[in-house]
Amino acid sequence: MSRKISRLAEGWWDYTTLDDQIHRDAAKLSVKDIEQLSRPGFQVVLHDTLESLYLAEALEYINAWKQSTPSNPVGICGPIGPTEQLPLVAQLVNDLEISLEHAHFWGMDEWYENGKEVDETHPLSFARANRELLFDRIKPQFRMPDSNIHYPGAGNLDAYTRSFDEIRCAVMQGGQGDVKHWAFNDPFKREGNYVDAPPSPDEYRQLSARIVDLHPITLMQNARTSGGGYVVGVPMQALTVGPRETWKAEKVSIWQAGNHDNAFGMRLTAFMISKGIEDTSVPMSLLASHPQVEFHYYRHALKDVATEMH
Repeated sequence: MSRKISRLAEGWWDYTTLDDQIHRDAAKLSVKDIEQLSRPGFQVVLHDTLESLYLAEALEYINAWKQSTPSNPVGICGPIGPTEQLPLVAQLVNDLEISLEHAHFWGMDEWYENGKEVDETHPLSFARANRELLFDRIKPQFRMPDSNIHYPGAGNLDAYTRSFDEIRCAVMQGGQGDVKHWAFNDPFKREGNYVDAPPSPDEYRQLSARIVDLHPITLMQNARTSGGGYVVGVPMQALTVGPRETWKAEKVSIWQAGNHDNAFGMRLTAFMISKGIEDTSVPMSLLASHPQVEFHYYRHALKDVATEMH
């Protein structure tokens, strides 16, 4: 039997196609309930201030990079969104005088347009954001070699994937988008083999770094957060790290300050992961089977899921 049609984009899968009971169970969670969703392999961490959240996120960079040696290179895969941690990382590297000569960094995604990844002249370039907010702020004597910075590109996807076998990824960070993705692992279009049901979790987990079509929810979110609502300026495709690379990371940490998803969305994915409910209409839910996942929240952003007119 075919599942529900999306309330948001008929031609796509997304969280609105889930069973209504999952929505109801997630929506009624209190903040205390969310704290109690932790289980072996899944840890929920609440931060009382934004400063403590972003500092903890920045320290993951430092702790990963300090492990790297010439014979055992170590890196972190990081997002654009959130970005508030990036200047803190640079400040910590400079003040603690940490050499990044043997450390590595993976950018988890980049926009794709006109048959190639966008370059740093594009106003939404992730590579430029990382450079301006992080790498250019590190003193020259401590900087990471350019060869140790890895981004998915149209011509290097195999090499990008292979690098996760050659370099130990201590942690993959991410945010959570409105469509419940990490990186640009969006739900699929409702077409071809996926008219009646989205791909299975096992099938989705086999996906490696690739070019993706972006869900309309993702386009609207990026227009809202980064483009003043100018959605026609947001590319409709992107390059992204895949589940295959994600499962090579020792830990996945997701950082939610309330700027990208809402009170309901932040509950839904934690609930599904905690209960082992995997459904590719909610890509984040597949992290239920990763051996070490942490969700970090700014406590006051969780609020309540309630109807209130303004």
